[in-house]
Amino acid sequence: MDNRGQPSFDLPRYLSTLPLFHAIAPPELARLAEGCRLRRLARGDMVFRVGEPCEEFHVTVVGQVKLFALSPSGQEKVIELIGPGGTFAEALMFTGMPYIVSAQALTDSLVLSVGKQAVLREIEIDPRFSLRMLAGVSRRLHGLVRDVEAYTLHSGAQRVIGYLLRDVDGDGGVTVSLPVSKAMVASRLSLTPEYFSRVLHELEAQGLVEIDRREIRIRDPKRLAAYQQ
Repeated sequence: MDNRGQPSFDLPRYLSTLPLFHAIAPPELARLAEGCRLRRLARGDMVFRVGEPCEEFHVTVVGQVKLFALSPSGQEKVIELIGPGGTFAEALMFTGMPYIVSAQALTDSLVLSVGKQAVLREIEIDPRFSLRMLAGVSRRLHGLVRDVEAYTLHSGAQRVIGYLLRDVDGDGGVTVSLPVSKAMVASRLSLTPEYFSRVLHELEAQGLVEIDRREIRIRDPKRLAAYQQ
């Protein structure tokens, strides 16, 4: 469902919290907001499909969105999981090409779409804006390079451990909540669901984690990081 005029959502204020826009003055934010749209999506709704024209980039405000591709046989590969505050399709928007992957809401979500023309207008007014856009695209590219490195140089167990520790800061015990199903995380890591579950149970048998559905308690992050290194 499209909703462009939600009075309870302050679009300029929200835009100012995003790294791409935090240095923009209030008048420019208000102008940029005019080129945005908000959509409330139910679980399973599509944000966009491969082959559709790309005339905007997107921000997950609330919920989870997956970027995915389908093989000729219909097998799904999860490219990326986009949580709150995450942006996607920034680089593609400037190429004039259609979407090369599809995006789907994994939960009830609120997605903000920022129109290409509004972005180009701000770049013309303030060239520094283009530098912030380039920085965001560079961060995304760096993340994709890390993914390729992990898939080619790291074992399946190392990929799982790296995923569990990706946001852990500190040495004490911590609980990690999987944002989506184990099968979805496995696809993101280029693993089969069976292998992903086997690695988790192996880590549990070694006393490194405790598993309660999507809640994974990491007893000692340092020990877990050192496992199979």
